[in-house]
Amino acid sequence: MSYPAFRKLWLALSVSSFGDWLGLLATTAIAAELTGDQVSKSSFAIGGVLIFRLLPALILGPFAGVVADRFDRRRLMVFCDLSRFVLFASIPFVPRVSYLFFASFVIESFSLFWIPAKEASVPNLLPAARLESANQLSLITTYGTAPIASAVFAGLAVLSRALGSVVPFFASNPTDLALYFNASTFLFSAFTVWRLREIRGADRSTGEGGRRPSFLDDLREGGRFLTSTPLVRGLVIGILGACAAAGAVVGLGRVFARIQGGGDAAYGIMFGTVIGGLALGMGLGPRLLRGFSRRRMFGLSIVAAGFSLCLMALTPNLILALIATLGVGGFAGVAWVVGYTLLGAEVEDEVRGRTFAAVQSLMRIDLLLSLAVAPFVAGAIGENSAVVGDVRFRLDGVTIVLFAAGLIAAGVGVFSFRQMDEGTVPLRQELADAVRRRTGLRPPTAPGVFVVFEGGEGVGKSTQVDLLASRLRDDGCDVVTTFEPGATPLGAKVRALLLDTKTHGLTARAEALLYAADRAQHVSGVVRPALERGAVVLSDRYVDSSLAYQGGGRVLETDQVAELSTWATGGLVPDLTVVLDVSPEIGLARLQGKPDRIERESVEFHERVRHAFLSLAGASPTRYVVVDATQSPDAVHLDVVDAVRDRLGERLSAMTSPAHHAVDVDSAVVR
Repeated sequence: MSYPAFRKLWLALSVSSFGDWLGLLATTAIAAELTGDQVSKSSFAIGGVLIFRLLPALILGPFAGVVADRFDRRRLMVFCDLSRFVLFASIPFVPRVSYLFFASFVIESFSLFWIPAKEASVPNLLPAARLESANQLSLITTYGTAPIASAVFAGLAVLSRALGSVVPFFASNPTDLALYFNASTFLFSAFTVWRLREIRGADRSTGEGGRRPSFLDDLREGGRFLTSTPLVRGLVIGILGACAAAGAVVGLGRVFARIQGGGDAAYGIMFGTVIGGLALGMGLGPRLLRGFSRRRMFGLSIVAAGFSLCLMALTPNLILALIATLGVGGFAGVAWVVGYTLLGAEVEDEVRGRTFAAVQSLMRIDLLLSLAVAPFVAGAIGENSAVVGDVRFRLDGVTIVLFAAGLIAAGVGVFSFRQMDEGTVPLRQELADAVRRRTGLRPPTAPGVFVVFEGGEGVGKSTQVDLLASRLRDDGCDVVTTFEPGATPLGAKVRALLLDTKTHGLTARAEALLYAADRAQHVSGVVRPALERGAVVLSDRYVDSSLAYQGGGRVLETDQVAELSTWATGGLVPDLTVVLDVSPEIGLARLQGKPDRIERESVEFHERVRHAFLSLAGASPTRYVVVDATQSPDAVHLDVVDAVRDRLGERLSAMTSPAHHAVDVDSAVVR
């Protein structure tokens, strides 16, 4: 919320989401009013409104993303909000069910275009390190406004009756006040988004051969991207599997509550438990495993949600079923927020709108199909049971369908995990490390850029720091190169003590404290001043070296080492960490001269260090990049330049002088 652009967009989203929920309540209520007291006609009208709200996903879903990627997203969002304002405000003036169906279809169509434009814009408004928190806040806001909208709708209904005694118009049109209020929320959203100049369109000016891609070209490109990219393919299939399971729960929840011996109250509690679990999963899940790989967390969360659903289906007790239901919602919430974060952080801006639009459309279609199919299959199976000894087993359709939905979700989660897993470290070890780790690091807020090179002995960090520094200086950047330990006068004395082979009896904790003392002086005297003046700081080693050498190599508690470094640095975390990776045998063989105290450690020690570096990188793929350092220095440098360009290219380009933009057009970093 400290980023003004995101704060304004969040405000627009909050008001718009509130309007969506209020609009759903108002349109279904007016549908019932327009059809009179006949239950069948009212049910048909309400069902028609819901169907016409889902139909646009079937028809317009693929095109919405292309529009979001081709045009100015700010103008598109404002146009959609203004259109929804006009349509909602017009419903009271055309009191016919046919027009209500038409308005619902068109309103949802504009929502279908608004959502991918908004989702694709969020990653451009704040650093990648804040994207997960932003998604948590947005999702909680989106669904948290539902009960508020319900309360406001009820209050407006009471107010409308009160006004009806004075103004006859409201007496005969009790839901119109809610519709007008709802329309005003979209007008407010349009005004807020219009002032957000930071929202722009993706750069789609030219394509191959220097020509602008056609609409069909963009549509085909989006389809190829969805099916050919393992990360996106794993995300989409995982989300669809989770939605299918959710649809089965919603479609069969009422009957399942009856089977468990409950009625409407039990169904209401079960529904509230699922929603509460979603909120808990979205808000707390990623925090509990802060250092765990988000790619792995997504697939594992869906697997856990699937197994929770299987347990829910089989349990014979309502209380136990509610506990399992909480697990279904909680793990689904984790998968939801992590999936959105991965889509925003790791999908290129030029295809981000199409990706979000496809996911949104497929989710709605998948949910609609599962809502329709699950009750039909359960009804076809009927109520059956089997007795084995003194135990009676339920074999009714509801139990079988819910159990099958859980197995499908778990299988889909395994598929997503395999598609997205980078496999840099063993899963069990990474999970254990994530449970122990509490880094508490924060991205820098100064205008400079902070890049760190990490790795074991002999990987070539100093060489790569010098090569990148030369490249950036040629591009016109103010560059500061530094290292740990020993970059300050005090640090030089600490370095001599730490690396001297004559230093005996130094305990692992004392070693960690000495490195932290050097780092505190280094950050205060070198790093922060350079970042505050807008320089690019390239450092040979930083916090991760302590986590790897003292946490991994010395086998100290990683969370304690992390807390020590966090306190020493004031929570400063690099914008990008480049891990140069080679086996200890290769790295140690490269060393020249007399080895220092650390270099003399056993190969097993250095293996643990390497594993710790890879574990850190695998846990946060948006901030780390692993480069194969067995290549030649020039080849490694090219990989480093590509990584820096992909992650920090826009920021570095903005930091270069105009003269260098005009002259050094071949620079990889500027390009």
